[in-house]
Order: sequence, then C-alpha cells, then structure tokens
Amino acid sequence: MQGTVSLEDEVEWLSQGRHTNPHRFLGLHKISEEEKVIRLWAPLKRDLLFEYRGEIVRPRLVHEAGLFVYHVPLETEKTDYRVIHPNGVIGFDPYSFAPLFSPVDSHLFNEGVHYRLYEVLGAHIREVDGVEGVHFALWAPNATRVSLIADCNYWKEHVTPMRKIEESGVFEIFMPGIKPGMKYKFAIRNRDGHSSFKTDLFANAFELRPQTAAIVASNHEEFCFRDGEWLEERKRSCRLDLPINVYEVHLSSWRKKKGQFYNYRELASLLVPYLKDMGYTHVEILPVTEHPLDESWGYQTTGYFAPTSRHGNMEDFQYFVNHLHMHHIGVIFDWSPGHFPRDSFALAYYDGTAQFERDHHVMGSHPQWGTSIYDYGNKKVSNFLIASVLFWLEKMHVDAIRVDAVQSMLFLDYGREWSYFEPNRHGGKENLDAIEFLKHLNSIVHQNFPGVLMIAEDASIYTGITKPLEWGGLGFDLKWNIGWMHDTLKFITKDPIYRKYHHEDLLKSYELVLQERYVLPISHDEVVHGKKSLLQKMPGDHYLQFAHMRLYYSAAFCHPGKKLFFMGVEIGQRNEWWSAEELHWHHLEDHMHIKWKKFVRDVNHFYLKHPSLWQIDFHRKGFAWIDNRDDTNSVISFFRRGVEEELICVHNFTPTHYAEYIIKLEGLKEITELFNSDEEKYGGCGNTNRSIRILEDGSGFVIKMPPLATMIFKGAFV
Repeated sequence: MQGTVSLEDEVEWLSQGRHTNPHRFLGLHKISEEEKVIRLWAPLKRDLLFEYRGEIVRPRLVHEAGLFVYHVPLETEKTDYRVIHPNGVIGFDPYSFAPLFSPVDSHLFNEGVHYRLYEVLGAHIREVDGVEGVHFALWAPNATRVSLIADCNYWKEHVTPMRKIEESGVFEIFMPGIKPGMKYKFAIRNRDGHSSFKTDLFANAFELRPQTAAIVASNHEEFCFRDGEWLEERKRSCRLDLPINVYEVHLSSWRKKKGQFYNYRELASLLVPYLKDMGYTHVEILPVTEHPLDESWGYQTTGYFAPTSRHGNMEDFQYFVNHLHMHHIGVIFDWSPGHFPRDSFALAYYDGTAQFERDHHVMGSHPQWGTSIYDYGNKKVSNFLIASVLFWLEKMHVDAIRVDAVQSMLFLDYGREWSYFEPNRHGGKENLDAIEFLKHLNSIVHQNFPGVLMIAEDASIYTGITKPLEWGGLGFDLKWNIGWMHDTLKFITKDPIYRKYHHEDLLKSYELVLQERYVLPISHDEVVHGKKSLLQKMPGDHYLQFAHMRLYYSAAFCHPGKKLFFMGVEIGQRNEWWSAEELHWHHLEDHMHIKWKKFVRDVNHFYLKHPSLWQIDFHRKGFAWIDNRDDTNSVISFFRRGVEEELICVHNFTPTHYAEYIIKLEGLKEITELFNSDEEKYGGCGNTNRSIRILEDGSGFVIKMPPLATMIFKGAFV
C-alpha cells in the first residue's frame, strides 16, 4: 500500500479484507484548502444515513461495494458528525480518531517489558478528545486484516476493519458510543485468505460457556477496595515467618445452591466464617481464569485476564478478594502458564500462524495432555503471560501466585520419556527459554509487589527452585513438596506390620527440609482419578482409617513447611472428589465425621497458636531429631523450635499401644502434654498423658503411647 493509491485500490482492499490501515482512507480527511470529505464504509449497502451538525443527512454512494462520501466545510471537526451503526447505536466515527496504542507501547511490547499491557490491549472504556467509547486492541502480527465483529455491527466481518500498528503487530480501533455489556470477537484473516472468529485474549469478561464471545467490561477501578491496611501489612511483614495453612478449594464444587453455581460475593460470605472457624490462614482457589471446559477445573485457560463468568463478573471477584482480606484471610491464585487448549476460538494459531505456541511439529505440544506449549523464547508471548500475573496482583489484589505444572515447563523431555524430544542448544533437556521466563516473572513480581508469594508446583529434580535469583535460583518463594506427599502416603498406606521395613520412606522428607522452602500439599490431584479420597487411602477398618488420618494430618503439621489440604479432607469425605457435584456435606451427620472435623479444627488452631511450628520453618534451628532410629516400633520424635518456644513431637505409626514408652532426652526437669490425637473427643481411645514420669537420672521421660497417634509436649530443661 505504498505510493499513490487509487479509490479503486482502497475499496478493493476494504471489500476483500486486505486493508490494514482503513483510518488512512475512511473518516474525516482534508482534500483541499477549502473542503474536507467524510468517507463511510457500509459493505453492499445502497443507501445510508448519518448525523451532521444535528441533522440527518444522506451521503452519496460512490462505489457499489459500499463506499459513501459527504463533502463538508474545512472547519468541520470529527465531533460535528455521528454515524449510525447497523444495530441503531449512534456514535462518532471511529475512523476519525488517532491511534491510542502509542510508539512507547510498541517499543515496550517489542522488548517484552510492557508490564501494564493489560491496560492497552483488550477492550477498555476510554474518553478520547472528550468522546466516550471503547478502545479495542489485539496482537495479531501475521494477520492480513482484523475486523471487530460484535453486537454493534450484527457480527458482519467486513464492516469494522481495524488499523494495524506496524511496529508491534497490534490492531486497534476506538469505537465511540459503545457501552459495557456489548459482546464481541475479532475476525482475523490469515495469509491464506481464511478468516477465523477469535475471542479477545485480554478481555475482562466472557459469556458463560459454552458461548465464547468476549464482553466489554466496566472499568477495573469502579470497585472500591477497602483492604489498604492488609496490603500495607503484607509489604512490611516477612510472610515466610508467619503461619500459612491453606484451604485449597474448587469454587464450583465447594458448595452449590440447587445444583447451580454461587456468585463470588455469595462464596465470600460463605467461606469467610468457615475458614475463620476452621483455622485456615489462606484460601487457594483452583484457576478462575476463564476456561471453556468444566472438567479441566480451570487449568486449560482461554482468558488470562478475566474471572470465569460461572461465578460472576470482575467486580464480583474483586469483592471476593476484598471481603477475605477484610477478615485477614489471604488469597492464593492458581495460574496455569505451562500449556493452553487448542480450542479454535482462543489462543491456538491465533493469527493463522503459531503465534503463541512453539512452532515445532513435536515440541509445540504436550503429548500427554493434547495441549499446546507456549513459545517462552518469544518476548511478546512471555510479556503476555507476565502481564496476566501482574493484572491479578494489581487489579484483583491477590496475595500469592501458585504456578501450575512448573516441571512441565522446565524440561523439554517432560511427558516424552518414550518419544523424541529436541535438546536445547547445549545438548541438554532443560527448557532454557522457560527458565528465563520464570526468572523474569519472579523478578518483576517481587520488584513491583513486595510481600506477594510466588509458589511453584514442581515435582522435578531441578535444584534451586526457591533460591534467590542472585544465587542462581529461579526465585520462587515456596515450592510444593511433592516428594513428601508421595513418600508419606506410600508409607502410611502400607499395612502397619510392614512399616518397620520402610522406615526410610518416613524419614526421607525430614532429611531434605532445607533443600527448598516447602509447602506440604495434599491437593486435589491426590483425591481424583482412582487415587481415592484421603480417608479411603488409609488401611484398616473404619475406626482405624480415622485413627490413621488423625495421625497423618497431625504429623503434617509437626513437619517443617507450610501446609495445604484440599477441601473435603476436613470433613473426611469418603469418596473421591468429583467436580460436577458439591462436597459430601451430609457426612457431617455421622458422629465419626463430626469428631474428625473437630480434630482438624483443633489441629489448625494449635498450629496457629504455636510459633514453633512455623516461625523458622526454613532454618536448621527449627528442627532437630530426638530419636529417628526406632524402626522396630515405627516411632519418631523430634523438636520443633521457634524464636522463643520449643515443642517435642512424638508419632507412633503402628496400632500398638505401649503402657510405658521411654523418650530419651537429657536434662529434662518438667514436661507437659499439650496435644494428643487419641483423645476421645476426636474419636480416639483417650490414652492421654495427664501425668508424665521423668526418669530419675534425667535421661528422658516415660509416656503412655497410644496407637496410631501424635503427641506434642512442652518441656523445661535444667
């Protein structure tokens, strides 16, 4: 489109969908020292009306393809006339406005450092030159034409072509008169001349599935947050020196009303008293980024800048976070950058090319999941993902980001054990681009949002996940201890008679507590797909299953590391979690489940009350063995220490009762039992230690050891 361009050329490009700069031709233009012309595009129409200085006028059809012109005096301004959209909405001419995606925006985006990208791409209500409307912008660098298709133009592909900002590959248009609530997509024409109707990846609202259109949302700032005190305290405090007890929840199946989803506001009102009563410090929500498939639980994201419409809109989610903050509960946001689904309306081959995905016939997809892999080496793709995290932190005030499936990002051979993978440039299997992306992400989050936690879900052997960037690590604050979960479940699910032969499985996680900064998770992944519920995993009859579960749960809270348990564990759900139905709350009509829930509540509050269990989780001073060698009886004992407090934890992993069991400990002069999981109120036998005999030579103390039990003591030493 260089040099002299004829009217025929302009119209041909418009009608064939090849015009990348319609603003150059359409709209208001000076044609002489005395006159301007208004050019209007209405494909295949033979008649048209518009408003000029308060009067309805009829422009002249100059090309049968649908080009109309109207000559006006030189002093005419863009606000002197208004066009009538096909649906009857009247607004100023979108083709008379200058670009809003600036050269600075292009430069930052090209460098991959436009950290407020969510403010310039997508659909945003703006006032431009005194005119209110909506600015639409998307990145589609290899498209030959992009048009807005929406309610305002009856979803006609050629009616509203957008202007391309050549420096960045962004297409944009400002549409005066458009209001929140309008549904829209983009018609993206590829190099082969084929058009795809794509949703807006930066949209802040979407239709409820199975519909996939984006919706113009209200401004983010319309909701008035009142959590300033919480955010300031978050900046000042070291979150890792505080208790973190996480309730992982799938909002769509936690509770339902008559089979329907609760709104975010309703969920906030229901969750807060429950979390406070049960002693949780944080709630981690399975992904609420928009997603098309309920069965994906949110992990196959199509809208990275919008809370799913299943539970309400953006303001509703802001209310959710604000309400939890007002009651001193943190919100951990589950985020999935490791892969994306191939639904044709979303990211997959967005502009007709491998725009977001890695362009490789093998390495561009996950063989196990049937999903696409991001091209982390593309600065604009990584910018897109980083901007998503910054959006949820800035506009939604979430307190932590849990990054899903980090191991799948770190290694090129993930899921390809028996198939081909392409090594990195050094011949190794590490995904160097993904590693740099994660470092960049953690760096910019910590720089801009001090106090926010970055948490990696990682089951790999990669070292340094939680080491600072300056020490050569990835810079995460916490890492899920998948090894603890696997080893302890492997141990506890064995018949107790054989546990003495597998004592090392029990000890392994204690020996590695300083390798990373860990979260101990029993997550949703462990109670689905044939893995059984936590209660079902436990060996023995119904009574013994609950005893095992009391032991397992309390042992987790004595173990160094922050805590996370999936919803339903606290009520002792008998069956696997199924996302299509709510938790089995009816279990709480059974006395054993009532006692179990009380046990969970008491353990949680005991944890919060005692700094020894969380204050120096990640320092060698916080943990010390008393005895880890009694494999015959499967009994272990150790210290948990805080700055000013010290506790003694003892676990008996067999169903054997010991009338007298000696804990060897020098210099003890006084000891008190603070907690015992075998209390009758929890469903146990009541084998507690109201009085404890200290050995005369001061070498230890003698306790009554209940079966399958945790005991916690506080002692005084000489």
